Amino acid sequence: MAVVEQKPVANPMVVFREEYDDWAILFDPDSNETYGLNPTSAFVWKMLDGKNSKNDILDALKEACEGGIPEDAPSHLNDFLADMEKHGLSGYEK
Repeated sequence: MAVVEQKPVANPMVVFREEYDDWAILFDPDSNETYGLNPTSAFVWKMLDGKNSKNDILDALKEACEGGIPEDAPSHLNDFLADMEKHGLSGYEK
């Protein structure tokens, strides 16, 4: 049996607004909460389309970052996605 890699997807109700210097704000109208995203998190957020796996996102980060990414980037990505899911901002395609 083949293992299917989950693909994260942004909650379509959440408003994403990119600000100056690639920083961004998320607004969840259901909870009336806002969240600030640094440029790396905003980059990841834009890839949460249900088509990209975690490995796809890490590969895109490697390509975008000329100096490379830290060895613990997969852990940071997992933490970010878990936090987004905990707050109802994202989930996974089924």
